[in-house]
Amino acid sequence: MDGRLQVFSGTAHPQLAHDIMRMLDAPLGRALVDQWRNGETRIRLEESVRGSDVFVIQPLCTPVNHNIMELLLLIDALKRASADRITAVIPYFAYARQEKKTTGREPISAKVVSNMLVTAGVDRVLAIDLHAPAIEGFFDIPVDHLRGTSLLARRFHKEFDLPVVAVSPDSGGVTRAENFRALTGGSLAIISKRRPSPDETEVIEMVGNVDGQPCVIVDDMISTGSTLVEAAELLAKRGAGQIYAAATHGVFAADAFERIEQSPISRVIVTDSVPIPESRRDMIEVVTIAPMLAEAIMRIHNDMSVSALFS
Repeated sequence: MDGRLQVFSGTAHPQLAHDIMRMLDAPLGRALVDQWRNGETRIRLEESVRGSDVFVIQPLCTPVNHNIMELLLLIDALKRASADRITAVIPYFAYARQEKKTTGREPISAKVVSNMLVTAGVDRVLAIDLHAPAIEGFFDIPVDHLRGTSLLARRFHKEFDLPVVAVSPDSGGVTRAENFRALTGGSLAIISKRRPSPDETEVIEMVGNVDGQPCVIVDDMISTGSTLVEAAELLAKRGAGQIYAAATHGVFAADAFERIEQSPISRVIVTDSVPIPESRRDMIEVVTIAPMLAEAIMRIHNDMSVSALFS
């Protein structure tokens, strides 16, 4: 690698950062990322970054606000240390479901996070499966928006090697489900729902034949699991065969694991965009995004096209 390339990480997902650096065959940048006794975040770079092309790996997962602050302070430290360019590698972008107002007197939280990153001094963002593609437009800097669907589809096709019904749990995810279907074969089904609030869903109807067929519910994230479980229950009522789920971000908030365990879902496959507890690996299969992110980092550093990784 060119000596100008340096990669640092916050504390959100150290395993992913180490996996990426193993792919790049280089050490992770040395930095103190800790907390003061009063709970404030403490950052100190322990090597020079002057003139470097720097990447900071930090998914904005739980604890969300703490991880956002770590990322902002890392960016500020790099900027003040004269880094030439700073790219925030954000496999999971928090507040992405709050990209618009659903009622009066509430914030557009995703826009606020975007503004904070730019104000801190980031020059570029590398993200995977933003819940709302419109978030790209919140930034006045380049955003490389990768997709995890192809990784999940290849993993599923390799293991099961049979045509399936790719199910979109809502109308907004039809393109994602269609891409999954194209890579695995089979057909498409679409569930219509409405979302009274960011954490609530209500299934209305479904289009597509699933009777006796294996189905894969394809989504960008699993948060509380309510969308996933309601979709699975509807599929079971319509006579579906084995029911699986595939999602890029396995957030698994609140009692999501318990909900899924009690649902008709046979298996869930997610990526490691956020840490998944080892104790849950019996029911959750994890596909790594480290090779894809390592390739994207090298392409960005060498001013090469990243478009080949978008599919």
